[in-house]
Formats: sequence, structure tokens, C-alpha cells
Amino acid sequence: MAKKAKKLKIKTHRGAAKRFKRTKNGKFLRGKAFKQHILSSKTTKRKRKLRGTTTVAAVDQLKLTRMLPYR
Repeated sequence: MAKKAKKLKIKTHRGAAKRFKRTKNGKFLRGKAFKQHILSSKTTKRKRKLRGTTTVAAVDQLKLTRMLPYR
């Protein structure tokens, strides 16, 4: 009898798991940048636009799929 080769499990990239969330359609959501410090020099309008989340660019989707295989 031939032995079946076990399929290896892939580890989730823990840093990416904390920063990205997958949508039902398979896209990834990310937080917006430039809203951590030195906020006094930024306008209220600019800070308001930086609220919430946005989708990750299409070129980075494959990288994130590899980093987060089970999410």
C-alpha cells in the first residue's frame, strides 16, 4: 500500500491577522494611514476622511491571501 502524503498546514501571519479583515466577497479591509499622531497640523476635514476602513489594493490581494489562508 502506498502512503498518502500529508498536506502541510500554513501558519497564519499574526501581524497581518491583527491588521486586516476579509469580507464576504473575499476582499480585504484595512484601516487608513496617517491618523496616529501630529493631528494638530491636519485639518478636521482631512481627519474625518481618514476615519473607517477601505479595501486593500488589488495588487496586494494575493500577498494577503497567502498570509491569511484560513480567514
